[in-house]
Amino acid sequence: MATSTEAEVKAAINTILSDTKAYTTSLNWAVNYCKAALAMSGYDLSVQILYILNNISHWRHPEAKNIRMVLKNFKA
Repeated sequence: MATSTEAEVKAAINTILSDTKAYTTSLNWAVNYCKAALAMSGYDLSVQILYILNNISHWRHPEAKNIRMVLKNFKA
């Protein structure tokens, strides 16, 4: 798979944030990590993605698999 761009990553993060009302317990920590990631770029963003991925492991959404793939494929 191709490397994800920062724009794709931030769109994926916005999708996670838009779904927080439906999954309040499984996204408690991920929400704050996602909000912080929106202001980051480069290496800092790639490190923050690791925290996000760890905290969305139980998140269920129709696009969850694709969003995880976009986040995993980001290389700073």
